Amino acid sequence: MPVDMSRERFEELVGEALDEVPPELLKVMSNVVILVEDLPPDGGMGLLGLYEGTALTDRGWDYAGVLPDRITIYRLPTLHVCDTETDVIDEVAITVVHEIAHHFGIDDQRLHELGWG
Repeated sequence: MPVDMSRERFEELVGEALDEVPPELLKVMSNVVILVEDLPPDGGMGLLGLYEGTALTDRGWDYAGVLPDRITIYRLPTLHVCDTETDVIDEVAITVVHEIAHHFGIDDQRLHELGWG
């Protein structure tokens, strides 16, 4: 049974997950915003997070004047795959790390190899 959790509590968990990211990594994140949405654009329940933008490893000398990259964490799909609040805490932390890794240019295959799939 999916977990019932308010948007406010879910946003707190995303904030707590960000607090666990080493400060030296947060310092080098550039031009990125982290958002919480209830559902992905397709309305499906299979996507827990999404990185949209240009990874730091792909930015060249001409990278300027662009809108911030977006990391979106999807609340309802996350709650749907979890049975307890502890599961949600763990899944949010994994999803936040996963999407931040994309910002640093790490692809899904490598993330799966590292256990962050």
